Amino acid sequence: MKESDFEGTLVLEKLAGIDKLEEFLEAVDSDNFSMAKSLMRSANVDTETIAIVLKKMADPYDEH
Repeated sequence: MKESDFEGTLVLEKLAGIDKLEEFLEAVDSDNFSMAKSLMRSANVDTETIAIVLKKMADPYDEH
């Protein structure tokens, strides 16, 4: 997946599927990168998409 093709809802759907969506959103809101990464791994999000999500989290001008 290229960053230009990124679709955040797919990540959210996977997290909802393991009942970890709220925890993930809290991690994003508090800039807890390690927790967000761990939760995405638990939801079987691929490593390339995880990297895109973390990059978007780190960019204060990116709406996520």
